[in-house]
Amino acid sequence: MTREQLMQAKDKDLAASLIAIRRAAREAREAAVRTNTAIVVQRGQKSVRITADELRKAGVK
Repeated sequence: MTREQLMQAKDKDLAASLIAIRRAAREAREAAVRTNTAIVVQRGQKSVRITADELRKAGVK
């Protein structure tokens, strides 16, 4: 589903899922900075490792 479809969904849980996913991603980045570990994200078809230092440089606290 696209972001627009999620936001317009009649099911409240489905509509709120995008917000929950974004919140979980933010919390994962913050935890990585706190514990000085890396995270792995999917960009297109490629897995990318982002270090805690890179997250700090991007402004994650």
